[in-house]
Amino acid sequence: MDVQSMGFRTEIPLLETSGSLVEDHDTHLVVRTPANPDYYWGNFLLLPEAPRTGDEVGDWLAEHRRAFPEARHRTLGIDRVGGADLSPLKKAGMRVDVPVAMTATEVHPPPRPDTTAEVRQLAGDHDWEQVVDLTLAGEEDDRHLTREFIARKAAANRSLVEGGHGHWWGAFSESRLIASMGIFRAGEGLARFQSVKTHPDHRGRGLAGTLVHRASADAFATLDAHTLVMVADPAYLAIRVYRSVGFVDGGSHAEATLIP
Repeated sequence: MDVQSMGFRTEIPLLETSGSLVEDHDTHLVVRTPANPDYYWGNFLLLPEAPRTGDEVGDWLAEHRRAFPEARHRTLGIDRVGGADLSPLKKAGMRVDVPVAMTATEVHPPPRPDTTAEVRQLAGDHDWEQVVDLTLAGEEDDRHLTREFIARKAAANRSLVEGGHGHWWGAFSESRLIASMGIFRAGEGLARFQSVKTHPDHRGRGLAGTLVHRASADAFATLDAHTLVMVADPAYLAIRVYRSVGFVDGGSHAEATLIP
């Protein structure tokens, strides 16, 4: 299967680098992450186009069940969206998100950079332990976002950093991590941002824009990247931050999730 969307074109190489397995079945891809079986978007089917009928949705959900018999979730990625009708997925009870893959070939400082936080790459156990706490901050009502899952994801990201595939950046206030994000090589000339998060108590002060700008400039200089990719929710305010430093809207893909 020829993956076309910039979102999945950059996500799948990152997953493979961190230990995920990708099976090409011509009609679809099966992506597996044995080290983290509860990772929805590490254990999913990628389809070239959206199912056109409810019966087709049912067939793909059954295929996911066959591929991941122990999984409680069902996740279907849709590579090409365009003007596709996504209602059959929604009628099947699936949550459907259509994120935008934003790209930048150059960046500039945000209009309101933060000048008080210490901005640097993470170093050492204590920094990485704080990534778990930061990720969980403000997410207490999400019963699926467990500390065990986040710890596994942080360990995988740390392994990527230590393997020389990219960097993880943080903004610190009195040694406390209050914002962070990763950026990694994701194909020839491409680098992809991951897990942009600012602590709820420190939002609105320009931390995300400051981090994205610093990490982007470094990626152009050290990761052999000529294009940076940031996948964002078009309805979320953070997309304005990414635009403010030079990212432009690109193509979309779809992510359909069914969770018990």
